[in-house]
Amino acid sequence: MNAITRFDMTPKQIALIKDTIAKDCNRDEFDLFCEVAKAKGLDPFLGQIIPMVFSKTDAEKRKMTIIITRDGQRVIAQRCGDYRAASKPPTYEIDKDLVSPTNPLGIVSATVYLWKQDPKTSEWHEIAGQAYWDEFAPIKQMPTGGYEYVDTGEVWADSGKPKKKKVAKGDIVLKLDDSGNWCRQPRIMISKCAEMQALRAGWPEEYTGLYGEEEMDRAKIIDLSATEIVEQEREEHRLRAVGAKDAITVTWGDNWTLENVPVGKFADRALEFINSEPADKVTKWSDANREPLREFWARSPADALEVKKALEAKIGSRPSTKAA
Repeated sequence: MNAITRFDMTPKQIALIKDTIAKDCNRDEFDLFCEVAKAKGLDPFLGQIIPMVFSKTDAEKRKMTIIITRDGQRVIAQRCGDYRAASKPPTYEIDKDLVSPTNPLGIVSATVYLWKQDPKTSEWHEIAGQAYWDEFAPIKQMPTGGYEYVDTGEVWADSGKPKKKKVAKGDIVLKLDDSGNWCRQPRIMISKCAEMQALRAGWPEEYTGLYGEEEMDRAKIIDLSATEIVEQEREEHRLRAVGAKDAITVTWGDNWTLENVPVGKFADRALEFINSEPADKVTKWSDANREPLREFWARSPADALEVKKALEAKIGSRPSTKAA
């Protein structure tokens, strides 16, 4: 392994980093960031390493995460004498049933294979890194009617002006964040996350505790720290293991047994049920699954609209009962 380049900064340079690159950091966070940059031999001025502070206004949740950019990843990789870049393109698992506003190509996951040399035999073997779309894609909640500011009944102590809170209007729908490259280059973005997974798996001493920019795009949207992202990822793995991830949990009225139906297949199953069952049973089914139907509306508005129309038509076909 090549020697780490040390960046000895002058007081003026340190002050410049504090006022620009690390302006959101408090004193302890800034000291930690500088020490990590020095230990890893990465130059903040070249954009190789940057700090990201989450929950800046909440002292209890406040957390700094250190981000290593693509340039920083390459610098570290070049020092590893046992590293070789991927020799084949990433592989993607695609499910067209998952195509939606939150997943334009229906990507399930991406896998990247890097090469690492065995120090004893000098043979090269593959290191795989896999990233799931639903664990890294920056998906945000958007109200169909926008937002409005509502008076809370309180006033600010310094100005005496009324305090207001931001309230969503209408139904909440999920949307892939379009401020970056996830909408324009979904394959590239998820493959970058997979590559970082492979780097941490093959070279943990170099990459543990460091995160790629693409990995944290989701955290920017939902304002979670890196630790919370990891905890959420583990929870999603558990949900996937029992078939509840990317699924609507619904009952079909058969002794109230619950079934996890994939989002991409829910509309077909629901329409089949609505069209084949009597109106009274469909009405009871709709009442029993009110929350799952709302969740489906948030995840897939277009398909949910078709289900809604079919429900209204079926329920409206019931014979009216008038009092004698």
